[in-house]
Amino acid sequence: MDLRAIAMGVGFALFWSSAFTTTRIIVMAAPPLTALVLRFALSAVIAVPMALAMGQSLRLSRNEWKTVIIFGICQNALYLGLNWIAMQQVEASAAAIIASMMPLAVAFLGWLFFRERLRPMAVAGLVLGVIGVCLIMGIRLQHGLNVPGMMMCLVAVVALAAATLAARGVGGSRNMMTIVAAQMAVGAVTLAIPAALMEWGRPIQWDARLLWAFLYTVLAPGIGATWIWFLLVGRVGAVRAATFHFLSPIFGVVIAAAMLGERFGVSDVIGALIVAAGILMVQLARLPVEGPQATASAARAMAGRE
Repeated sequence: MDLRAIAMGVGFALFWSSAFTTTRIIVMAAPPLTALVLRFALSAVIAVPMALAMGQSLRLSRNEWKTVIIFGICQNALYLGLNWIAMQQVEASAAAIIASMMPLAVAFLGWLFFRERLRPMAVAGLVLGVIGVCLIMGIRLQHGLNVPGMMMCLVAVVALAAATLAARGVGGSRNMMTIVAAQMAVGAVTLAIPAALMEWGRPIQWDARLLWAFLYTVLAPGIGATWIWFLLVGRVGAVRAATFHFLSPIFGVVIAAAMLGERFGVSDVIGALIVAAGILMVQLARLPVEGPQATASAARAMAGRE
């Protein structure tokens, strides 16, 4: 993995983790689903001219539309919709810790439904990650963590893991920004009716803090992180790209503590490090094996194409 890929991975993890802090600011001042519809619509409007300026086509292939629909519904509507509703009651750092379990959920669901083999290191990483999350959540529950909100965050991360599994192998498109715009539009359309039914008439407390949080969420985690993610997957593959998720629990807790003054105790530090170690172990275990066996497999694959 080259330095550019590493920089992209760290940047993605930083943007992705910071979204929980700005989301917490937004949902405390505005109805969550309505705010999400506005965010997705604005992101799509901004991303379309960006795609055209990059020389990308607005016409997508069938495989690209598959990615758009899966991520638009599962990631934007279900994952973010449930998370934003839950974060009216759940702190940003707790939501970030739960969401960081996505690579663990992907590995477990891949084993459960697709019979993907888990190496001993991956199994140990899964166990370690769960222990870290349980440590943090156990202490948070004693300090009043909202249980229904926590359950919604857990369902949300399963939806994101399912989307990740369903869209494997679709990276590397030349129309990445178009895909980002289209999936944002799908998210906005999907959530428009639920937002109208559940939140019609609820006021929005407009102020400078809400405006900068909303704009940052649109530009950095919304457009920037999504674009970086697709580019990173195309550059190094989904498994290597997902390795950078091990930084998410650390970044998430630190940013929430620095910007919102959220709890940052010893258990949070230890738990975040344990979760990060578990994620890293799972992802390293999923990397292709290098050596004579891998070389022979590659040679056989090349021979089969000739």
